Amino acid sequence: MKKLLFCAGVLICFVWNITAQNTNTSLPGWITRPLSLTDCLNIALSQNATILKARNDLDAQYGVVVQTRAVALPQVQATGQYKDTDPNAIESFPGFSQPHQNWNAGVQIVQSIYEGGKMVAALRAASVTKQQALAQYQAVIADTLLGARVVYYDVLLAAQQITVHEASVNLLQKELEDQQRRYDAGTVPHFNVLRAEVAVANERPALIRARNNYRITKNNLSNLLGYNLPREIWDDIPLNLTDTLDAAPYQVDLPAAIQQALARRTELVAARKTAELQRLNVVNAKAGYKPTVQVFAGYNWYNAQFTQPVELDHDIHGWNAGGQLSWDIFDGMLTRGKVVQAKALYEKSRTDVDDKGRQIELEVRTAYSDFIEAREVLESQQKVQEQADEALREARARADAGTSTQLDVLDAETSLTQARTTQIQALHDYAVARARLERAIGGDMIQKPAPSKP
Repeated sequence: MKKLLFCAGVLICFVWNITAQNTNTSLPGWITRPLSLTDCLNIALSQNATILKARNDLDAQYGVVVQTRAVALPQVQATGQYKDTDPNAIESFPGFSQPHQNWNAGVQIVQSIYEGGKMVAALRAASVTKQQALAQYQAVIADTLLGARVVYYDVLLAAQQITVHEASVNLLQKELEDQQRRYDAGTVPHFNVLRAEVAVANERPALIRARNNYRITKNNLSNLLGYNLPREIWDDIPLNLTDTLDAAPYQVDLPAAIQQALARRTELVAARKTAELQRLNVVNAKAGYKPTVQVFAGYNWYNAQFTQPVELDHDIHGWNAGGQLSWDIFDGMLTRGKVVQAKALYEKSRTDVDDKGRQIELEVRTAYSDFIEAREVLESQQKVQEQADEALREARARADAGTSTQLDVLDAETSLTQARTTQIQALHDYAVARARLERAIGGDMIQKPAPSKP
């Protein structure tokens, strides 16, 4: 019975492996091809759900632009009617009868020529609305691409953390094997073996967490890229990232960066356009105090009413033209209420522009400070790993010579792992800080001018 269960287990494992191999070979090419940071950003531009929804919002705002312009354009209206009335419900006169069937048709064009400033304001508002919508769309793109860039760096960091912790486990495992050999030879106590086993056991959870973090960050990146993952992919998405965490040096002139941010940040552009729209709303509200003037022209057809005998196909037609004026002398303070509301919203939008400018300046200063910190941390770690490698080598040499203890070797190995972890974290933080600073500035970095030679 045990042999039968064992054979069944082996068969299941074999079938599982074959299925997994077939699954891996059936993966779509877009998920396994090498992806640079530029590739990821381009994919996000075309597939990211946030950007796609923002594009729909942009199209919707263009529809608002068309509606806003409508007040300044002529209106063409066609009308038609046919009516059949019960002859008993029609009053008749001696020698004359009205038809019980009536029809009429007409077409008319109406053009507003004055609406108290609404027409000019509408044309201006259409242009401003379009610019505002575009600025908001660009802001969404910038934020989404920053998110994709940061997550790309997160995946690279997670992969490096796995390498570091695997190397640490291997170092500690070799130390355990060395202590086991020494114990078997009778040169060290069993306590050394136990301490080495504890060191290996303590390091394994860090490796497990690093692998889990790698899986999570790849899931986050695939979600930002708008990938619809095949259901046969389980916990490890086969993304192949080609870029590395680099520390390319650059300098930023903070005053120039703030000036550029205030000029280029699309959030501030959108806030300014909102204030301009609110100013135009004040014009629209005040138009209620003024008259409106329209001109019209048309052509009408209708069946004859007084021609005898009555014939349905006997029609009368002709053109008409004229003008009309309307003026609300008193509307129950409705216009005044609209003006008060529009003015308050306009003042609020102006305050929002000032506040947005301060927020952007604060964001630039904060991003600049974070970048300086990341750069200084990175510079402080440039030679730490080399020093930790040398310290471990000397600790092992001294332990072999009998002038140091096993604890010195384990401490040196721990310090090396910490140095490697700190270095890759510093590289990641530097890259992320640079990306956030570039986003805060609203464009490429601003090179600080070199000092002039005397």
